[in-house]
Amino acid sequence: MLNPSLRVMAACAVICAVLAAVATSADAQGSWSKKAPMAAALNEVALAAVGGKIHVIGGSVLGVAGPYHQEYDIAKDTWRARAMLPKGLDHIGVAVHNGKIYTVGGFVASVHRDGQNAAYEYDPASDTWHILPLMKAGRGSVGVAALGGKIHAVGGRNPDGQVVATHEVFDPANNSWKELAPLPRARDHMAVVAADGRLHAIGGRTGASTARTDQHDIYDPSSNRWSSGPPLPTARSGLAAALYKDLVLVIGGELPPNTFAQNEAYNPKTKSWQALAPMPAGRHGTGAAAGGGNVYVAAGSLRPGSGGVTNELIIFTLP
Repeated sequence: MLNPSLRVMAACAVICAVLAAVATSADAQGSWSKKAPMAAALNEVALAAVGGKIHVIGGSVLGVAGPYHQEYDIAKDTWRARAMLPKGLDHIGVAVHNGKIYTVGGFVASVHRDGQNAAYEYDPASDTWHILPLMKAGRGSVGVAALGGKIHAVGGRNPDGQVVATHEVFDPANNSWKELAPLPRARDHMAVVAADGRLHAIGGRTGASTARTDQHDIYDPSSNRWSSGPPLPTARSGLAAALYKDLVLVIGGELPPNTFAQNEAYNPKTKSWQALAPMPAGRHGTGAAAGGGNVYVAAGSLRPGSGGVTNELIIFTLP
């Protein structure tokens, strides 16, 4: 049996080994840091990266949606106001194609009960918005991504507050919408990201705010079919996502009475998930966009619903 001094030395050795392993793991998982905050705190925003800038679009203050639009200059670490949305909206979906930003759907007043079919195109070069043809189905908290030169709008909640599986695609070349294969299961507040030539619809809600899911559906445009992918390790809704270094990052989210700080990455090549460094604090109602070698996460709420709204901008970096 070890004497007391040897037991202490052995315990110290174990603790040091654990701390070293944790430090090494943390280094491998990346790191978070703060940048200049936004001029105003917002919730339920969308983010897009284009031309060395991060655009924060739409959102709400005290539950009231507005036409907000702020632009962050990555090189200068500064913010400025840009042309406002034609309409006050939150819970919109955004995508970038050919240097322009496309916004789709959203809510204007009563959250979850007035899904819109509006779509807009923003040209950063002229700082102007253009009204696009309406979607066939109005939806808020809709998942949006650009794939193959087209803008896909997946799931969401319709004007009656029902969660839907609807999948429409907008073709900028002919300025029109058409319907595609619906989601295997209706849901909203999910992450939709284009990666490896496919759409990945991850997490979200299947009904009430507590009906979160870990579902991961993969859409193949060549066959117009959905298949099941490895489930999200931490089921959550109201999350943000971005494609970064060929990984699909799924960040934050909520499940009342909590918010999530988790940052989990899906690798389409290995078809596996890994945990990355979590955010400094849980938040939802935010957005994520990759640019300048980092992932940018802005605004959102630190508490479920509209509580603890923040103007913080934080960035995630992998070595």
